[in-house]
Amino acid sequence: MPDSDDIDPGLEVLLQLDNEIFPMENGFWTKFEAKQVIANKHIPHGIRYSLTLHNPSNLRVLGYDNAHGIKPKKKKYNAKRLVWDHKHEKNIVEPYEFENAAQLMEDFWSDVDRIISELHR
Repeated sequence: MPDSDDIDPGLEVLLQLDNEIFPMENGFWTKFEAKQVIANKHIPHGIRYSLTLHNPSNLRVLGYDNAHGIKPKKKKYNAKRLVWDHKHEKNIVEPYEFENAAQLMEDFWSDVDRIISELHR
């Protein structure tokens, strides 16, 4: 039986949202893709996901995913490693610290709200 600290409260919700598209205000829309996979060194939490926000022209303006590895910005003594959980925003790709599915969805929706409000001031 899993330890209660290991239970991801949002996992079932995220998995149920697989292939869902949500129209947003002003022509924006979001898409969720989420599948449970066998945990491995690239996807230790066992969830392959892509959460995206698209503008009215269907261009992705925000994305959280782990479809491919990225190299984090170099630090002086940083070892060469790939990070799979990451975020795309404004043509910038940066690592994303995956905690659990609930936090992923909360972070995504927070950024969606911020971006839509910034673009419609």
